[in-house]
Parts: sequence; C-alpha cells; structure tokens
Amino acid sequence: MLKRVDILLITLTSPILIGVYEDHKLIETIESREKSSDILPLIFKDIMEKYEIRNLFYANGPGSFMAIKVAYIFLKSLSVIKGIPLYARDAFYFNENQPIKAIGKLCFVKIASKIETQKFQTVPEVKFKLPDELDYKEFSTNATPLYKIGAVG
Repeated sequence: MLKRVDILLITLTSPILIGVYEDHKLIETIESREKSSDILPLIFKDIMEKYEIRNLFYANGPGSFMAIKVAYIFLKSLSVIKGIPLYARDAFYFNENQPIKAIGKLCFVKIASKIETQKFQTVPEVKFKLPDELDYKEFSTNATPLYKIGAVG
C-alpha cells in the first residue's frame, strides 16, 4: 500500500520546488532547473509510483506567466483525471512577502491583500521556500492562476 501524501508545487522561478507532505509534514523535497513543461510529467510519474496523492497545492502567482500557466494546466488536468482536490496560494506566502520579478525592473509586491507592480532600481533576487508544515487553512479552493500583468513602465 502506498503512502498517502499531499504535493505542493512552486514553479514560478528556477529551481522548481516540489514538496511531498505526509500528515502535513514535509518528508521529501524535489528540485529541478528543467522547464516545467518538460520535467513535471517525469517527476509526477515517479511520485505516483511511490505515493498516493491525496491533495495538490501550488503557488498560483504572480510570476512568470508561462510557468503559472503550465503548472495550472498540468495540475488541473491531474486533478480532474484522478479526482484529486487542487488548492492554491499566492506566491508571496512562500517567499516571506518579498518582491517578485515581473518584467524589466518591475516587480510584483503585495501590500495588505492587494498585488501591484513597483519599479525597483535593483531587482531583488527571489527565493521561494517550501514550508516545513502544510497548513490547509492557508490555501484556497479557488485555484485559478493569478495572472497579474501590470502596466509596463
């Protein structure tokens, strides 16, 4: 019998981070610098051979439009085909609310609950981190992507 786990994806920048959680605790971390579209099917093939996936979680933006789109389509398809619930949380939850690169010197910032863009002289490096413990209350069943594309200035 396979272990029942939850899977969390952060695919907004390189490296892609995938967390495997058992009883809400992080038990395995998978990192890849490959393109999401190339590597996600291979990683999930391995995950599904080792584990039974109970829930899917992901960072739904803001960030790279294509990275968000690929992750969402892949996870939504898996969710529908396998009947696995899909949940989402904005990316700021995974980087201590730091700015996230948009385009050029523009970054996404979150002020209170509003996401907007701000121009920076030096674009800060974004580092995302998988939480050690998965708190279901921090995620939404509204898993649609946050395609926040502000005015380019």
